[in-house]
Amino acid sequence: MHPLRAFVVEDNANLRENLIGALEELTCVKVVGTSPTEDDALAWLDGHAGDWDVVIIDLFLLQGTGMHLAQRITRLNADQKVLVFSNYVNASVRKRCAQMGVDGVFDKSTEIDSLVDYCAKQCFLLDARHSANEAHQSSP
Repeated sequence: MHPLRAFVVEDNANLRENLIGALEELTCVKVVGTSPTEDDALAWLDGHAGDWDVVIIDLFLLQGTGMHLAQRITRLNADQKVLVFSNYVNASVRKRCAQMGVDGVFDKSTEIDSLVDYCAKQCFLLDARHSANEAHQSSP
């Protein structure tokens, strides 16, 4: 199975490590980088445009905001996903994220299983895309 390359933007080190552990243990996710701030995250994402499949963003960061970061992310292709994972999720936040094109919004306190399930589904879809590409390349 191909790894789903994730970049995690979370300023709480304990939460970040627990999330990474859960995703890497329960799905095909491989975390390729992390950042506690908007500016550092954007710099990494801009410098590695094709090196990630999913970005998981907290809304409140050491510097900047996850909402602003989500608006600033440039996707190289439609398969790259932007997810919000925060303690501050309500109907207004979900609506604003949807308007910005965020692919999923998950509440840290109640929806970690949903986030893991979402990533597991992305792993399956990624593997299917790679299998289709390999089959296409090997056909005469």
